[in-house]
Amino acid sequence: MVDVVVEVGDWEHECCGPAYERGQVVDLTCMVVTTPEGATVLVETRHEIGVHWPLEHVRGRVVDLEVVCTDGTSQAVLRVPDGSSLCGFGEDDGHLEDPWTGEVVVSSRNEFRVTVRVSGDRAPGAPSSYRD
Repeated sequence: MVDVVVEVGDWEHECCGPAYERGQVVDLTCMVVTTPEGATVLVETRHEIGVHWPLEHVRGRVVDLEVVCTDGTSQAVLRVPDGSSLCGFGEDDGHLEDPWTGEVVVSSRNEFRVTVRVSGDRAPGAPSSYRD
């Protein structure tokens, strides 16, 4: 088993992104993006508009969720509301909650890290020589 971190958020999640919860089984379509520093990151895409990056599917169970703060740090959250709710238009009130205390987490950003546990010994987007 390998834990894979997928970046979720921004306009794509706000447009039509679903809610994510710990323990949920997901099948995400991701762009395999190389940062200017040379790191490889997986970024969920729902529209694939103008995609110039290879695509990869990440299938598995959500084991962790974090909101990314403006200073680059992150804080664990119980669930990620769907995009409409985050923008104040959904049935859900769109709040973020600490998974252990139940306290409301305040964030001015709608960017998240979803950690998915996948079967196998190679993370999606990783070179074939990668081993966990």
